[in-house]
Amino acid sequence: MLRIARAIFTVGFMFLYSSTFDLAVAEDSQGSTLRQLNSLQSGRQWDSVGRLYRQEAAFCTGALIAPDLVLTAAHCLFNRRTNTQIDASSIEFQAGWRNGRASAYRQVKHAVVHPAYVFDGIVSAERVRYDLALLQLQRPIRTPSLTAFATGRRILKGADVTVVSYAYDRKDAPSLQDACTVLSRQGGALVLSCEVDYGSSGAPVFAMNNGIPEIVSVISASARSKSKDVSLGVPVSDALPMLQAALASQSKGGVRLPSGVGRVQVGQPRGQTGAKFIRN
Repeated sequence: MLRIARAIFTVGFMFLYSSTFDLAVAEDSQGSTLRQLNSLQSGRQWDSVGRLYRQEAAFCTGALIAPDLVLTAAHCLFNRRTNTQIDASSIEFQAGWRNGRASAYRQVKHAVVHPAYVFDGIVSAERVRYDLALLQLQRPIRTPSLTAFATGRRILKGADVTVVSYAYDRKDAPSLQDACTVLSRQGGALVLSCEVDYGSSGAPVFAMNNGIPEIVSVISASARSKSKDVSLGVPVSDALPMLQAALASQSKGGVRLPSGVGRVQVGQPRGQTGAKFIRN
């Protein structure tokens, strides 16, 4: 049995959620130890990963996939207490934050979430699979040292992956966990051996392609399988083109969105669609 242990917000957004469902996970699967990237030299390759910062608190992780686009988890855009979307323009992306400084700072301009994502409802891997959002920055980041990450292919069970994230107990520098493993796919979500905690929501999951890291998933939640800590990730290969099209339409204002995609009106309750929103 897999137990979804908690969503992974930090200060101001922290809460716990628990649910169970069947899952087969290899007993001997273990992730590698977290390594904090405290120095510029150790973290340079990962400086396009950053903190999402709001109201004097870092609360999620995001990653640059274009000079003006940040990929993160959809639940990072919602207030758990009110079940409403937060104002995206109140979020600051702090690229490569380390020891009190970022390599670049940008406010968010627009945001879209996966149209099938729900914020309030029964937690399950089927809901986690849609926990994906795309943020557009007010200005592109053109810093030469900050290269946007490519997004990769569909990832398979047994593949080695790497996670770079911030968390409440290591929020002043990113941490890297390399060679953790895709343990399973459940309802379209990835079950990973990677270690995550509050603040790791939205963290990019990388697979290496000829030595180059490509984002294949985004961290959604932590979980328990039997006595083991695992994490749940959202595959990005299928959903990302749809989110990019929706964001482009929103940016133009009033342009018809692709079929099946809804515009996110940040700071306002979502319209009644018959769906419930996952507490993540």
